[in-house]
Parts: sequence; structure tokens; C-alpha cells
Amino acid sequence: MESTAKIPAAARPPGPKGKFPGHILLSFRRDPLNFLTRLAKQWGDVVQFRIGSTDYIFLNHPDHIRDVIVAQNHRFTKGPALQRAKVTLGEGLLTSEGELHKRQRRLSQPAFAIHRVNHYADAMVQEASRVADSWSEGRVIDIHQQMMELTLAIAAQTLFGADVKDHVHEIGHAMSISVGMFTRAMMPWAPILNRLPLPSNFRFRRAQKLLFDTIDGIIQQKRRGGSNNGDFLSMLLAARDTEGDGSGMNDEQLRYEAITIFTAGHETTANALTYTWHLLARHPEIAQKMALEADQVLGERLPTADDVPKLKYTRMVLSESMRLLPPVWAIGRKAKEPWTAGGYEFPQSTVVLMSQWVMHHDERFWPDASRFDPDRWQSASPDRPRLAYFPFSLGPRGCIGEQFAWLEAILVLATIARRWSFHEADHTPLKRHPTITLRPAHPLRMIARRR
Repeated sequence: MESTAKIPAAARPPGPKGKFPGHILLSFRRDPLNFLTRLAKQWGDVVQFRIGSTDYIFLNHPDHIRDVIVAQNHRFTKGPALQRAKVTLGEGLLTSEGELHKRQRRLSQPAFAIHRVNHYADAMVQEASRVADSWSEGRVIDIHQQMMELTLAIAAQTLFGADVKDHVHEIGHAMSISVGMFTRAMMPWAPILNRLPLPSNFRFRRAQKLLFDTIDGIIQQKRRGGSNNGDFLSMLLAARDTEGDGSGMNDEQLRYEAITIFTAGHETTANALTYTWHLLARHPEIAQKMALEADQVLGERLPTADDVPKLKYTRMVLSESMRLLPPVWAIGRKAKEPWTAGGYEFPQSTVVLMSQWVMHHDERFWPDASRFDPDRWQSASPDRPRLAYFPFSLGPRGCIGEQFAWLEAILVLATIARRWSFHEADHTPLKRHPTITLRPAHPLRMIARRR
């Protein structure tokens, strides 16, 4: 249940007032990216607005964002949308709180150590090469669909091993239905809608059952066989909380962590790769420069994990892509106790919003912010605050799979750029669909050209 605690009128920061009941919610739902951008431009670094009985504070300065997600993270829980998303993700790393989250993070962290992550490089490259082999000169492809299928295959192999290779598409369809439910989780009335006999609920329950049955079956198979194929699930099965009671995860915890890692790792990386190819198609001189780097570093061979530090320009391209079109566009928190920001005091249960989309386009920190310019990453800007850029968040709740995502995306870009360039088949403006991630709202059709 949402809090009805109100910010005292005299202490409220500036912000919009609804013209009629539901006006602010309607404006947010219609176009959240534009809504938050307008709030920042019109009202500044600390903005207050109210939806229903809930006060929202929108923070638009890196210092305030750092205070919430790093310095004072212990004062906050995840926001209401992710709390409602427990219907999909259960008590996984993305949604769990307190001691449970700390324990699950301890148990999961070794699987994401850099030497373990590098172990998956060959699988990433082989899958990328397989997809590239399936294209032909002049073929028109939906690059988003192709990247979704690619990252799904990589996630299935690295998370589960070879156990689900024959069911990847079936699982992918179920995952898409589950991710679609996150749009509803952004609505205050989501818990009510979830209980109604709606076709979307029936589809979701069927998809959820398929995912649960598949993952539970793999868990039982691995427990019985005692095999460890080096995949994430095998490592999570073997993990023991040496800093706690020495126990491991039970089957329900394993299931929810597997779904969380699978969803986050597959969805966000696919979006990052899709937008990178989209930007490169619109900037062929940058695409050519990135391809030449792959030629120089790799020659005629496929990339390995050891090549990633040498692919500096590729990393710059990816960094700039995630600045302009961040796969995660906003994060939320809910205050467990009173807190302050920008000289204002806020009560317990205030909901805080922070937006990668808005911060990554802020001209104070990113001159000519709308321009795609990988060269801005050649050297660190001493005047730019750390939290002016946070595609993976930061602090104790930062993305545990960040190193995995960087490795996968750079290797995929280098593997494909050696052989292919892309040109837009439809010269239409890019439309975005913000759910829990920033998805394209329509197919992105590209013409594949062999280099």
C-alpha cells in the first residue's frame, strides 16, 4: 500500500500541479522520457510532483543521485514499480531487500568475478559468429530481433549450459511476455489488474509456468547429477554463504535468481547492441573507424577476452551509445526514513526517481549532448561528476552483471563489425518504448552489407 504521508507545503520543492485529477499520471504514462525531461528543464535539480496519494521527488543532479544510491543507500528500498515486479521476478537480486539481498549478493558475486566472466567469452563470440553467418549480402533484417535472439542464446548457454539449447525460442517468447508485465508494474493500480480475469494475465501465467517448470527442472537435474558445466546456475548451486550460516540457496531462491539474471542480462544487452547498430548506421564514418579497429586488432581471427582491452574505440562507441540511448532509462527508490536533498526535507515513504535518460542528456555535463560522439570518451573529464553517467547504476544495488555486459557487447560488436556494416532500410524517426528497459517501439530494419 502506498504511503499517504505528505510533504509540508512550505517545505516543498518546485514542481508541476495537475490541471485535473490524473493529469500528471496521464502525462507520465503518455511519454515518460519527455515528461521527465520537461520537469528537469522547467523546475531544476529537485522536483516534486504527486500522483494519487504518493509524493514523488525527481532528482536531476549527480550529487543528489550519489547520495541516494551510494552514500545513503541504507535509507532507501527499491521503488514501487520494482516492488510490484515481484509477481514476475520474485525475491531475486533486483527486487529483494535488506539481509536477504545482502546474502543473495554474497552468494552470487563469485559467479560474476572477472576471471569467471572471461570464461564465457568463447560462447559469446561463437554465438555472434553463428548469427553473422546466417545473413547474406543485401538482406533486410530487424536488427532488434536479431540482437534479442543472439543475447537470448548467449544468456541461455552461460546461465544454464547446454540444457535448454532446444527450447531457446520458446523460453524467449515466455520472457517477452513476462517483460511486458513490467509496463503494468509502473501503474499504481497494478495489484488490482493482476487479480482480474484479463487475457494478459492468462498469457502471463502460462509464460510464468513455462519458465518456472523449465528452470525448476534444470535445477533438479543439476542437483541429481551433481554436474558443474561452468555455467552460472551450476555456480549458484555450489555457492555457500561462508560469511553467514554456511548454507546455500534453496530451489525457490535459485529459480528467482536465474530468472532475474536471465531477464536483465538478455534484455538490456540486446537493447544496447540494437541502439549501437542504429547509431552506427546513421554515422557510417564512425562505423568504418570501429571496423578498422577490429581489423587491426584481430586480423582474420575471432576476438577473445584478451582482445577486449585493445578494442578501445569499440568501447568508446558502446559508452556513447549507452549515454544517448541508455538501456535502463530510470531508477526508483522509496525512503525508509526521513531524508534531505537540495536543502529540502522529505518524510519516510517518499518515492525518489532518477533518470539515466535525463542525466545523460544534461548539457551541463555533456556539451552538445544530442550528438553521437564516441571521441568524448577518449579521456575522462575532470569536471564531470561520476554520476552524470550511470547506465548500470552504482553502489550496493548496482548491476552485478556489469562486467559481463561490457564483455559481451564489445565482443559481439567486434565479431560482427569485422564482416558486416548496416544501412537503414527505413529512414523513419526512432521511436522508443520505455518499460523496465528502453526498447525500440517498432522493428529497426537494416540492410546488411558485407565488408
